[in-house]
Amino acid sequence: MANVYVEACPKGYREGTPITNFVVEDHAGSALGAFKTQREAIDWARSKGHLPLVALVRDVNDKKSPDHWRSAS
Repeated sequence: MANVYVEACPKGYREGTPITNFVVEDHAGSALGAFKTQREAIDWARSKGHLPLVALVRDVNDKKSPDHWRSAS
């Protein structure tokens, strides 16, 4: 089971910037799918046999640092 990353879009965070959608990415940053809600993204990733991870903080999402991610519940 491969780790995938569920990230809010637009990426990064500026005060007052609304989340428009969520994207599921692999470790290399390639988008595997885009979804309206985080739950849809997590459910899709699990249905494909992946282990979805979500960022602990929206603007801190370094895929090389495991401390920036938690397993999706």
